[in-house]
Amino acid sequence: MTMFSQMRLRAAALLAGLALALGGCFMTPGKFTSELAITGPDSFTFTYEGEIFFLGLSKLAQMDAGKEEFTPSDCYSDESFETRDCTEEEIAAQRLEWEAGAEERAEQAKKQAQQMAALMGGIDPSDPKAADELVRILQRQKGWERVVHKGDGVFDVSYKITGTMGHDFIFPLIEGFPTTNPFVQAYLRKGGQVRINAPGFAVQNSETGGLGTLLGAGSFAGLAAMGAAEEAAKNGEEAGAIPGVPQIDGTFTIRAAPGMRILANNTDEGPVAGTAGEALVWQINPRTAQAPTALIAAGN
Repeated sequence: MTMFSQMRLRAAALLAGLALALGGCFMTPGKFTSELAITGPDSFTFTYEGEIFFLGLSKLAQMDAGKEEFTPSDCYSDESFETRDCTEEEIAAQRLEWEAGAEERAEQAKKQAQQMAALMGGIDPSDPKAADELVRILQRQKGWERVVHKGDGVFDVSYKITGTMGHDFIFPLIEGFPTTNPFVQAYLRKGGQVRINAPGFAVQNSETGGLGTLLGAGSFAGLAAMGAAEEAAKNGEEAGAIPGVPQIDGTFTIRAAPGMRILANNTDEGPVAGTAGEALVWQINPRTAQAPTALIAAGN
């Protein structure tokens, strides 16, 4: 197998991995502040202020493998295995191999676009007006008070909703979108207990699935952080952000009204007492390994 063939296989594996990621990691937080307040035995208020990154509307997901330009790969010395200039014959052979795979790459790009559209509630990510359509969908739903597209799949949002604790709660919940990528979940248990998980506010967890799970990172933010670390290590640099992909950076707070009991949590310092009850606070960044979780006795 030629070196070019090996590189094609690696590229195909990367695209296959991206397709897996689309199944469970197509949204991730950027910079944010979020709070879930259990205000009474049967009431709550949830807020999210900050960035949400939609992979489907980013340049990363819109790369069209069927229209890419041919670029010769490196050639190597048979003796030292060091890179060298390719001969005209080698470049010609690489071009022929690349042209032979054009139809396959085009079909793969088409399938990838269809997958993404299914995850985006039918929105065609290649449509120049796709971001505007997503803004329209979000603004017509209750709770989305501000939705602004900052570019390259990054949206600045303000979300606030108050409701009863007579049902489970998931955020974000978008009309027409699958619910495989939750940031925050609240599950009601018998006996007046509420279990709260925030799988989207961690880099390494197993609840969001997709490529992140296979690589040990539970969100696309985790995938981005790992990619940045790997690339930086190759260049002898400190890890930084992937261009176009916001790093997860925020604060998540759970508040329990007076009289409620926090039965379990995984914060570093435990509950903080205040005039409005107890609060649990998590600082979230690319090194956050555990998803925030808590169990609260909210009623009788």
